Amino acid sequence: MLKEYFLEKVNKAIKDLTKANKLGQMRESDEYSLQAEVPKNAQFGDFAVNVSVLSRYAKTAPAIIAKTIADEINCDNFDINVTAGFINFKLHNNMLSEIINEILKKKHDYARNNQGEGKKVILEYVSANPTGPFHIGHGRWAAMGSALANVLKYSGYNVYQEFYINDAGSQIQKLGKSLYIRVLQELDIKIDFPSDEEEAKNYYTGEYLIPLAKDFVNEEPEKSNELKSKYNGDFDKELLKYLSKYARLKMLALQKALLEKFNTHFDNYFSELTLHEAGDVESCINKLDKLGVLYNKDGALWFASSKYGDDQDRVIKKSDGAYTYLTADIAYHYNKLQRGFDTLLNIWGADHHGYIPRMKAAIEVLGYNPDSLEVLLGQLVNLVMNGEQVRMGKRTKMITLDDLIEEVGVDATRYWMIMRSIDTTLDFDVELAKSKTDENPVFYVQYAHARACSILRHAQQEKFDIINNTAKEADIKNLNEIIENLSANDLNVIWQTEDEKSIETTKKLILKLEEYKSVVYNSAKNRTPYLITKYLQELSSAFHQFYSFSKVLVDDEKLMTARLGIVKAVVLILQSAMKIIAVSAPEKM
Repeated sequence: MLKEYFLEKVNKAIKDLTKANKLGQMRESDEYSLQAEVPKNAQFGDFAVNVSVLSRYAKTAPAIIAKTIADEINCDNFDINVTAGFINFKLHNNMLSEIINEILKKKHDYARNNQGEGKKVILEYVSANPTGPFHIGHGRWAAMGSALANVLKYSGYNVYQEFYINDAGSQIQKLGKSLYIRVLQELDIKIDFPSDEEEAKNYYTGEYLIPLAKDFVNEEPEKSNELKSKYNGDFDKELLKYLSKYARLKMLALQKALLEKFNTHFDNYFSELTLHEAGDVESCINKLDKLGVLYNKDGALWFASSKYGDDQDRVIKKSDGAYTYLTADIAYHYNKLQRGFDTLLNIWGADHHGYIPRMKAAIEVLGYNPDSLEVLLGQLVNLVMNGEQVRMGKRTKMITLDDLIEEVGVDATRYWMIMRSIDTTLDFDVELAKSKTDENPVFYVQYAHARACSILRHAQQEKFDIINNTAKEADIKNLNEIIENLSANDLNVIWQTEDEKSIETTKKLILKLEEYKSVVYNSAKNRTPYLITKYLQELSSAFHQFYSFSKVLVDDEKLMTARLGIVKAVVLILQSAMKIIAVSAPEKM
């Protein structure tokens, strides 16, 4: 990572100078923070570090400080110049060629790093109730979560992906009652959901249960006949229990199938119901009680979470003996910690903001580091169609993730869901996501990859025309080997031109390729996979500019091969980044 490389050079020089008392009045104990950046004016250099902040310690003008530090740095494959308080670094061409050489050697592992050092992370996301189809918000968590898992794995973390199934509680009985009505309707029984709005809230009235009712009648003819014969205006308890389980398993199977289709793969689906059945919830309550953090008030059992950073205490068990949602969640997170994970990383909706301190309080009470819990709060997705926002509360054309995928495809849906920071609201423009224009980000990136692959294909034929005038498999293999084994010296021929625009765009492209290391590292460190999509668009733009000013298929064989090396490097980095966000990289479009 070149930014970090030059920043380290500056910091080492500062350390050496202060130790020798050669940087004005600055001392080794003085604390400061510097950053490397890309100058707005490329004439100054490729990277720059502003050391003006040091003047407060050195009691010396920024320009003098910068000059003193610059003189302390040994130049190796780069030049240094000073502008006011900025130390500017300009790479030699050989250093740029080495970047391409490294990419061709390491291929898709170019930006792989060991930031995580094998740290065990359990990443929980989506975790929807198995009571209905996924809405588009679930799609955002699925795309973000799976992309985050990929970039963390690429950065040396040991990631375990888990979906927490909220399959305990009244919502499952509510689902069973709703399917009960749909099955009776399928059996020609005159029955409908309550007309009273308040009473109707105890049912799932969506039409998505109609196909499930048809399946039940076909798959369970005996149970269907029993249900029909026993119906007397009320729900049979045993049949309701049976239908609740059937609906839960069917809905979960549909959710799993859609997630797989959406390139989102979980290592485990953890059932909340198993926590209750195994006695883990009650066991967790007993442990909290022994730790002296529970008390009774108004007939309910309370957790004294305010003593551990929460803004108020929380009810663990209601006066009627029912557990709150928090109770099972504490038991679940305790289960995660007992499984030996170092970091509990969750993606929750923004409305769960107040839930974080109470969960951290529970983790601390149970004897673990509360900072082991990390929560990303995700904002909503607004669907935009024909320039107007779709009101998601209405039964419009697209209200589910499945509908959206069907309309724009997996690639476009994933890319759009990932391309904004998770803590900002996303406007998903359906028509633009479907379009085959440069304004559509995913099309723009995929087209860049397809164009690069096309150049390599045509180069093979071009080379045959130049050398053998035949298209033999051995020649194709030979050309690929030549490209992949180019040395920095072989690549230096690209700088032997008087075309300044060609040199400028080539250099810009190579620096953008090198930036991939920093992008991956920061995406993992800051849990921000959207940086990958931002980078993909910038790299695609740099490649298109390069192609506009540097003809690749030329008669000069050495120049052609060197430029093909750059094109191959672009293909490799595009593929690596698109694999992280689980979007396909087509070779033809």
